[in-house]
Amino acid sequence: MTKPSNDDIRFRVMRALEANPQLSQRDLAKALGISLGVVNYCLRGLVEKGQVKVSNFRASGNKLRYAYVLTPRGVLERARLAKNFLQRRMAEHEALRAEIAALQEELGAENAGQGARQE
Repeated sequence: MTKPSNDDIRFRVMRALEANPQLSQRDLAKALGISLGVVNYCLRGLVEKGQVKVSNFRASGNKLRYAYVLTPRGVLERARLAKNFLQRRMAEHEALRAEIAALQEELGAENAGQGARQE
C-alpha cells in the first residue's frame, strides 16, 4: 500500500472534523491511522491557513478541550481536496481493474496450457 499524500491526510482530517469537530487530536490520529504528531502538524497548518478555527469547550468536569471547526475557506478547500482525492482513487481503481484482468487472462492461458499437457 502506498503512503498517503499530504493532500490525502489533510482531506481525511478535514472530513473527520467536519463530521465531528469535538474529536481530540489523539482520537483523530487513532481513527485515521496516522501519528499524533502528523495530526498536530496538519492541524497547525490548517489553522495558519485559516481553514480551521479552534474553539474551547468544556468536556467533562473541569477539563478544557478544543473543537476544530472548518471555516468557510476550509469547507471550500475540503471540497477541492475531495475532488482531487476522488480522481486519484478512480484512476487507482481503473489501474487495479486492468491489472486484475491481465492476471486473470494470464492465469487462464496457463490453466489452458496445463490442461492440454495433462491429456
